[in-house]
Amino acid sequence: MKKLPISALNLAPVRAGSGQKEAIEDVAELAKHLETLDYQRYWIAEHHNTATLMSSATSILIKHVLEQTTSIRVGSGGVMLPNHTPLAAAEQFGTMAVLYPGRVDMGLGRAPGTDMATAQALRRSRSDQSVHSFPQDVEELLTYFGPEEEQGKVKAYPGTGTDVPLYILGSSTDSARLAARLGLPYAFAAHFAPTYLEEAVRLYRRHFQPSKYLDEPYVMICANVIADETDEEAAREMTTLHQFFLNVVRGTQQPLQPPVDSMDGMWHPQEQAMAQQMTSVSFVGSRETITEQLQSFQERFEADEIMAVTYMYDREKEKRSFTLFQEAAEAWRKAASAAE
Repeated sequence: MKKLPISALNLAPVRAGSGQKEAIEDVAELAKHLETLDYQRYWIAEHHNTATLMSSATSILIKHVLEQTTSIRVGSGGVMLPNHTPLAAAEQFGTMAVLYPGRVDMGLGRAPGTDMATAQALRRSRSDQSVHSFPQDVEELLTYFGPEEEQGKVKAYPGTGTDVPLYILGSSTDSARLAARLGLPYAFAAHFAPTYLEEAVRLYRRHFQPSKYLDEPYVMICANVIADETDEEAAREMTTLHQFFLNVVRGTQQPLQPPVDSMDGMWHPQEQAMAQQMTSVSFVGSRETITEQLQSFQERFEADEIMAVTYMYDREKEKRSFTLFQEAAEAWRKAASAAE
């Protein structure tokens, strides 16, 4: 039987009418719900200087979620390595891996996850070139989490021997090449930067080199998911996602907004085109519709895992969307098995 693990990514958005504490509490509440649905993993992103996203101290949020769950894997989507020394990151995640063995993931990103002024404020040093040292930083982390006999003079305690799994995150062919060369799993950010999805996945699989971490290529694709009882209701809920990305296009920071009947008059044609392009990799509709969308998507990409991002204003509708997506994925699995 074909398998398609599903997972979730959360950016800890602040909803209109709510505050920062509620946004952080929502992160843990959603994790507990996903655990009941047997989601594979739950990742939290890293963003800085964004008043509407409470995911700047990612490792603290991950620890918060681990404390309130029992089995779901929890990790970073991702640690933006230009903002962290490999040793400090290894110590943080190594500590969590000791406390919660077998449950901690570490997704790694090359970008700072913020604007240039904030990136400068987060710098490791005044002459920091860490964006360019990303490949070396990843290899340092692999060493820090590896056996003690393979360490150098400087070791990560806790961290050594924990074998925290690393995932290369990206939205370009550069990240795909690095993941392939190191023999690591690759997670593509199609939920906001889908342009190079097909090319990057193809390149990663073609150039993948088996390693002690992974025998075969493993592709995770992150996509937006807006599921509801009917296609019409889902289309209306999608306007919350479009308003979120209109913020991105305009460079504004509005909290997550309720859905509206129509986006007409809320965006200009160029803004609409940009927001819709950024959200073009989305599963939207009823459970039955999303099952069909999964079929088409898998025929094209054969993802090994899909990670869902769901921006919905109503918290209960958000939970319901993840439930419906799980049911759609299960329906796809059964149909794929029957077709074999």
